[in-house]
Amino acid sequence: MKIIDINEDSGAVREPHWLARAERVHRQLRPGLPADYAGKMGRVFAGGARMCVAVEDEAVLGVAVHRVSENTADGVRMYVDDLVTDESKRSTGVGHALMAHLQDIARGAGCESFILDSGTHRQQAHKFYFREGMVITSFNFKKSLK
Repeated sequence: MKIIDINEDSGAVREPHWLARAERVHRQLRPGLPADYAGKMGRVFAGGARMCVAVEDEAVLGVAVHRVSENTADGVRMYVDDLVTDESKRSTGVGHALMAHLQDIARGAGCESFILDSGTHRQQAHKFYFREGMVITSFNFKKSLK
């Protein structure tokens, strides 16, 4: 297994082949993504996000979307928008490899923290995050504006 970074530092997609292959796995976490997946991801990348994929042979095993930013609560931080392992490859080390890769990027960018949100119904994911050394530090509140 290897990890491939999809974007240039500027956010431009340097691996369109792997971006297209990531869609199937990404939709396992985000089934509501629009039909124009590449267009949606282009807008997300323009907003500062980056993507990496865990691959083996020609198959995408896992997808991570992340961004580095600075705020008043955490200082410089990496926020992980999405982290998903293909359903058929869970508990095989894919998530761990993606987390390690992301944390290496975060350290290299001078991040003080590594943060993600996880839906309350994703209890198996929570067990994984605890095993990875993460702790619950806050609640995330949301209000739909549509």
